[in-house]
Amino acid sequence: MKPLDPRLLRLSRTARGFIVAAAGTGVLRTLATIAIAWGIAAAVTLGVDAVHGGSVPAASAPTLALLGGAFVLRAVAAWATDDLASRAAATVKSELRATVLARAAERGPAWLAERSSAGFATTLGPGLDALDAYFGRYLPQLALTAIATPVLLVAIGLGDRTSGIIVLCALPVIPVFMILIGLATQALQRKQSDALAKLGGAFTEAVEGLSTLKVFGRARRQVGRIGTVTDEYRRGTLGVLRLSFVSGFALELAASLSVALVAVTIGIRLVDGSLGLGAAMFVLVLAPEAFAPIRQVGADFHAAQDGVEASAAVLDVLDDDVAGAAGTPAAARVAAPASDALVLDGLTVRRPDVVIGPVDLRAAPGTVVVLAGPSGSGKSSLIAAIRGVLPHDGTVTVPGPAGTTRTARTTWSDQRPRLVRGTIAENVALSATPDDTDVRTALADAGLGLDPGLQVGSGGTGMSGGQAQRVAVARALYRAHRAGTPLVLLDEPTSALDAEAEARVIDAIRRLANDGAVVVVASHRPAVVAAADVRVDVRTGGAVRVTRTNGARA
Repeated sequence: MKPLDPRLLRLSRTARGFIVAAAGTGVLRTLATIAIAWGIAAAVTLGVDAVHGGSVPAASAPTLALLGGAFVLRAVAAWATDDLASRAAATVKSELRATVLARAAERGPAWLAERSSAGFATTLGPGLDALDAYFGRYLPQLALTAIATPVLLVAIGLGDRTSGIIVLCALPVIPVFMILIGLATQALQRKQSDALAKLGGAFTEAVEGLSTLKVFGRARRQVGRIGTVTDEYRRGTLGVLRLSFVSGFALELAASLSVALVAVTIGIRLVDGSLGLGAAMFVLVLAPEAFAPIRQVGADFHAAQDGVEASAAVLDVLDDDVAGAAGTPAAARVAAPASDALVLDGLTVRRPDVVIGPVDLRAAPGTVVVLAGPSGSGKSSLIAAIRGVLPHDGTVTVPGPAGTTRTARTTWSDQRPRLVRGTIAENVALSATPDDTDVRTALADAGLGLDPGLQVGSGGTGMSGGQAQRVAVARALYRAHRAGTPLVLLDEPTSALDAEAEARVIDAIRRLANDGAVVVVASHRPAVVAAADVRVDVRTGGAVRVTRTNGARA
């Protein structure tokens, strides 16, 4: 496993800036450490001279002042490193989450369907939270090691060549131990990361299917299942901690024996008079400092492993090579040519179970196109292909001005409302600062007379299915009005509504078309199908038939 994934530096400007800042504070800490060692050696030497001479040397005050200043500088540099690490970790986590969510939206539901939603959420949530240790401890220590170790080695060599040679020979022992321990922990840590994703998946699946489990009396059995997965994760965590403690002991032992070897040789030469007291004290203070950074980076490596695994999983999602291999459709994000109509030329969607299409259609502004057919026939797949988030054969030309993307030209409402915790107005506008007038207009057009300031829970808790569906329709009406999108796509907008509410929604759809939009509605409800200017019948086998009513515009 790489100590620092270069993709992280390529995708995050904050990470690059933090590495440079950590290197700068590492230089200050190293210089301060050398100054402290020199100050201690000088102070001890001056103290011995004062005992023999009977008076305090004049250099004592400047030496103590330098020593105090070096301690202050080292403390300030350490505080600056910790502060920068905390800020960088928070910013990089935010950047990675935003980038991953944007990439997931770009790749569309077909890409998301191939992945575990629970694992994806666990990686973006608790997984990336582990970057706190990665940035707070591991990366600063890695930068300090890269700078401090060679500088301190040179300083020891200048103070005493023999001690410098001993440290140079003993120093590689610690990286060898680190590599061996790292190889042992890598597989264990990856297994632990998979266990966390499995635990998150088990819990999410149990919560999502709780109502069904309670109906069939199986809810209690899930407690035992989640308990088993939790116990596996607990045992794995203890195993990681056990190995971390053992590895820390091995690194400490190697560093302690190396420093002891330097101390023994210095003591022998002090006794025979071949080494001065000042040089001996300087080297004795610096010898542990030479081993400390590389020893600490080995210990912090284990604390940062969770963050390394999570960032690797996120970076794999963001990797351009992975994106290209997945065959992700990018049509929704690419500027489309100007068009005055919706044109489907041989549109064909290939699913594992059926081939839907081809569809040949031209719908001018003011046209209501209804995709009719039984559930599962492929209406939603055609909607996704028109949106540009599902791979397809043939071409789709969306109405709108040149230079704009397909996403900017389109308003889309899914058959699932997908409401979030907040007010109804915030759910309609998908914004924390909704326009109250436009929200009320959209709600009225959707036939929903609720207060826009009413709070709803996650997933629309507190609302009926029909109310939640009308909020989703109001959301589409709000965007179509505010953004003036020439194409409106509605997937089963009235499936949970009664006849009266359905009539209100159909009237709103007709008004959108009269305002110049092309409205495409996927529905099997007879009232919606009867309102169509163009009817596209999608049959169970994937065959498609296009029928125009009298007066439908081409």
